[in-house]
Amino acid sequence: MKRLLIFLLILSTALFAGCKHFRKNRKPKETTAVATDVEETLRQRWMEKRTAELVAQGLRVDIARQQAIDEFQARYSYLHSANK
Repeated sequence: MKRLLIFLLILSTALFAGCKHFRKNRKPKETTAVATDVEETLRQRWMEKRTAELVAQGLRVDIARQQAIDEFQARYSYLHSANK
């Protein structure tokens, strides 16, 4: 009887371990909103940093910003935010 209970316990654990409904730590579904927010944050921070670097090298702010935009689009063309 004891062996049967142990066998059933092991069997039920093996069967239900992979079931989604019994997992406590399920990952949330990914949404495009999160990816878009991350890309936009990357774009903004990268642009600010690169523009500041170019201004420190002696470029005017408007020219530095345009060059930073061009460099971002060339470097990160696979991102949706690069097409803005």
